[in-house]
Amino acid sequence: MAMHVKKGDMVEIVSGDNRGSTGKVMRVDPDKKRVWVEGLNLAHKHVRPSQQNPQGGRIRVEKPIHISNVLPVNPKSSRGSRVGFETDKNGGKKRVALGGAELGVVRKGKKG
Repeated sequence: MAMHVKKGDMVEIVSGDNRGSTGKVMRVDPDKKRVWVEGLNLAHKHVRPSQQNPQGGRIRVEKPIHISNVLPVNPKSSRGSRVGFETDKNGGKKRVALGGAELGVVRKGKKG
């Protein structure tokens, strides 16, 4: 099944502490239905001293958000929008915002 959010998409958070914020999707886990959004849903992680981090301490890391709590940003309105899928006569499939703007190709059609 095609997902309404892909890596690299700009999304708007629709619920939770970061509601109304927008950010870029860094990673998608379709099995757990989670997405990681750059700079949002940050938490402190306590790390031991290591060669990469000789001081140790607390670092800020992005935590996952459930995919139902994000909407792709419609390029026309710059707001979050629900997504539909359209197929063309060649069998191609693309994501479209319900405002009419195309969000990206899911599957290319056959030539001929």
